[in-house]
This record gives sequence, C-alpha cells and structure tokens, in this order.
Amino acid sequence: MLILIAGPYRSGTNDDPILIKENLVKLEAMSLPIFRKGHVPIIGEWVALPLLHLAGSQKPGDAVWDEIQYPVAHRLLEKCDAVLRIPGESKGADKDVEIAKARGLKVYYHIKDISDAE
Repeated sequence: MLILIAGPYRSGTNDDPILIKENLVKLEAMSLPIFRKGHVPIIGEWVALPLLHLAGSQKPGDAVWDEIQYPVAHRLLEKCDAVLRIPGESKGADKDVEIAKARGLKVYYHIKDISDAE
C-alpha cells in the first residue's frame, strides 16, 4: 500500500521553525516502520516543501503556501491506499482523514494496526 502519514506539521507551532521541524520529525518517524511492513510511506511535506521553495514561498501561510501545501496532500490521496493519522491537533490532517474516508481508503491510528504486506 501507499500510505499517507498525516499529523501536525504547522499546527500548534505559532510558525516557529524549530517546532515545525519537530513535527516533521514525528511524521517521518512513522515512515521506516511502514516501509519495514512492506508498504510505501509518503508525507505531503516531502512533496510540498521543494515545490514551496521553487514557487518562492516566503513563510507558512503566504499565498504560495496556500496554493501548494494542502492541495499536495489532497492530490496524493488520489493515489494512496491508506492514511496513518498520528496524534496531535491538526485541521489539515483531519481534512486528510475526511477525504480518505470519503474515498473509501483505510485509515489507521496506530502503526501496529497496519498489517504486513503479503
């Protein structure tokens, strides 16, 4: 499965780059366990961050950010088989889960609930 890891990125950080980086580390911490279960992990920021840089975003929440950040995850969900929603308040991650459920995708809330690939 291609599994989108969804959770806080900007939420609760007041746009502090150190706290944003800590949130990314938490998201990325789930990627290796997913891979070791035989699946392919993806995080929206892995795609969005280079695009934001190339498009000239100056700060989280600017017009370029709004054009790219959440639409990337929504487009990825068109290709994903499941979502792993990690803990923490996040409107963006909640929206990812809502979209995933509407598309009939599996939504996991703990890594242990994801079975090994066959």
